[in-house]
Amino acid sequence: MTALDKYQRIEASGLWRPAGEAQRMDVIASIGDATLLISDMQDRPLTHWSLAAVVRANPGKRPAIYHPAGDESETLEFPGAESEMIDAIEKLRAVIERRRPHPGRLRFVIVFAMCLALTLGAIFWLPGAVRQHTVNIVPQVKRAEIGAVLFQKVQRVTGPPCTSPEAQSVLTRLAVRLPGAGSSAPLYVMRDGVDQTVNLPGGIILINRTLVEDYTEPDVVAGFIVAERLRAAQSDPLAALLKASPIWSSFRLLTTGALSEATLTSYAETLLTSDKANVSDQVLLTAFEAANLRATPYAYAVDITGEQTLGLIEADPFATSPPAAVMNDASWLQLQSICGA
Repeated sequence: MTALDKYQRIEASGLWRPAGEAQRMDVIASIGDATLLISDMQDRPLTHWSLAAVVRANPGKRPAIYHPAGDESETLEFPGAESEMIDAIEKLRAVIERRRPHPGRLRFVIVFAMCLALTLGAIFWLPGAVRQHTVNIVPQVKRAEIGAVLFQKVQRVTGPPCTSPEAQSVLTRLAVRLPGAGSSAPLYVMRDGVDQTVNLPGGIILINRTLVEDYTEPDVVAGFIVAERLRAAQSDPLAALLKASPIWSSFRLLTTGALSEATLTSYAETLLTSDKANVSDQVLLTAFEAANLRATPYAYAVDITGEQTLGLIEADPFATSPPAAVMNDASWLQLQSICGA
């Protein structure tokens, strides 16, 4: 022990009491091999204490009084003048204490690590797990209810949807004509506020009026509907709603089966300006082929130059053999007039 070697030649005079009622006697104390050796004035050993078991009875005070651990009746007192010995004993006791096993400290470290892990889990893992669990168990009927309420909130920004009995019937048939989840959910044409298409929980899709008014064939709006359904399949609209809302919204939906008006109102204000997820060309082409729908009209509507959608144009599954029409001319004219003049 380096610290012990440094102090092995130190000696000091002190007063030693072997027992509680015994007379104190003058002694010489010296630091030995991991011990504190106590000798009489003729240098005859009287006793020795293990340095690891030396306890100070009056920390910070002079004269310094020590005793062996577990026996306070035997004491060794050093006067203030023996500061070198007192300092040496204190330094050695500190070194020994640092090297001594500390089960309580280990338990504290373990408990602290567990608490830290639980805290980090609560912060980073729990919210995502709760949201995902909520998304997994909410039935389609409840999703449709949430989507309908959210649609009412969205209309504060977009205004009411365009509607007429004939055109709405065409939209219903178009929804069923195109494959994918949500074929029974309503489609709505909006006058303003919607960038091309937006999907809501329950399969509801909002369509910008330009997709039916500015193009000469229904393949364009049909293509956007197919793409939006694919987007909803890749990124669940309910999951997006819960992710944008405080975690207690998920807990509320789990426990009560409903979301607060404030949550839906807040999300409605940001939904229409949210970035759209990309859908790969291959996924789009597969869906267009399943829908018996040409990809080229949709591709040119996305990019009028065709440069960014060249993959869709070149691999259009119906480039040389057009499929059956999406709808007849009369239905298309009715749909184009859904928003009136």
